[in-house]
Amino acid sequence: MNEPLRPDVSLPPPRGDANFEQIQADEVPEERRPPTNEELVQQIRETADKLIRDNASRVDIKLLNTALKELRYAFKIFTPYRSVRKVTMFGSARLPASHPAYAQAVQFGRRIAESGWMVITGAASGIMEAGHVGAGRDRSIGVNILLPFEQTPNPIIQGDKKLMHLRYFFTRKLLFIKESDAVVLFPGGFGTLDEGFEALTLVQTGKSQLLPIVMVDEPGGDYWKPIQKFLHEVLLARHLISPSDVHLCRFTDSVEEAVAECCNFYRIYHSMRYVGENLVLRLHHPLRPELLEKIRQQFSDIVVRGTFEQTGVLPEEGNDLGPLATLPRLKFHFDRRSLGRLRLLVNLINAEG
Repeated sequence: MNEPLRPDVSLPPPRGDANFEQIQADEVPEERRPPTNEELVQQIRETADKLIRDNASRVDIKLLNTALKELRYAFKIFTPYRSVRKVTMFGSARLPASHPAYAQAVQFGRRIAESGWMVITGAASGIMEAGHVGAGRDRSIGVNILLPFEQTPNPIIQGDKKLMHLRYFFTRKLLFIKESDAVVLFPGGFGTLDEGFEALTLVQTGKSQLLPIVMVDEPGGDYWKPIQKFLHEVLLARHLISPSDVHLCRFTDSVEEAVAECCNFYRIYHSMRYVGENLVLRLHHPLRPELLEKIRQQFSDIVVRGTFEQTGVLPEEGNDLGPLATLPRLKFHFDRRSLGRLRLLVNLINAEG
C-alpha cells in the first residue's frame, strides 16, 4: 500500500445565493486571497458576538457553544493521525460476541489494521466493539455518543486518549465522514441504516470526498440483500437515482473483498479538490498516455468544457501542501453532478494506472 497522506478536499463554492456569497466574500476580493487561520478565528468570534445582537435564545446559544467545543476537541484528537488512512465501521451495538456478524467485524478490523489503517467506531458494544477488538487499542479511535442506554464505551477503547464523548449526533456523524477514508457497514438497526444512507447522500451530492462505502454481511448472510434489491428494483427502476449511482457502494459477505475495496481505492488515486472551476484528482503516479486517451474518450460526458489534462501542482493550490505538492494531478472541468461516473473514473485509474 502507498504511504497514506490525509486528503485535502476542497468542495466547490456554493452557487446561486448572492447573500451567502457576500457573507463568505474575502475582505480583499481583488486579490482573491484566502483568509488566514487567524482571520477565520476572528470571524468565529464576530459570529458569536452577533448572537447577542440577534437576541438568540439561550437554547440556541448553548447548542452552538456545545457543538463548537465538541468539534474543537475532536479535531485536536484526530490531528496527530491525519496522515493515517482510517475507516469508519458502523453496525449494531446489540449483537453479541457469539454472532457471526461480530466475528466478521473482528476479522475485518484485524485485516484492515494489518494494512496500515486505523478503525473509527462509535465506541460502544456489538459491531463497534468487534472492530476495535480486531484492530487493537493502538489502531482504534472511538467517537462515543452520550445516551441513557447502549453507549458505554467498550473495554478496548475505554480510557484511551483517542476516545471522545459527544452530546450531539450531528457533530458525531460529521466526524465519522470527515475523518474517514472509507465507510464499512455491518448489520445494524436504525442508526446503521441512517449512517449508511447519509454517507451515500453526501458522496452522491459531492458534499463529501469520494470514498469507498461497503456493506458487509456475515458469510452467506442476507441482511443487505433487501437493501441491494431496493436500490435496483425501486430507486433505480423508478429513476430516483442515476444508473451510475449504484457504483457508489458495494455489497459483499467477504472480509477480503471489503479490505480490497478500501485499499485498492487508493492504489493510484490519492485525493481530490476543486481549484476554481476545475476538479483536480491527485494521483500517486502519472497516467500512461494511452490510459489518458482512454479516459478522454470514455468520460467526456462528465466534462463541461475542455478535456482531461495531466499537470503538476497548480499555483492556486498554495505553498503549504507538504508532500501533496509532489503528486501528479489529473485536471478537468467536472460537471459536479455525475459522482457515480466520477467513481467509475477512479476505478479505471486504479485498475489500469
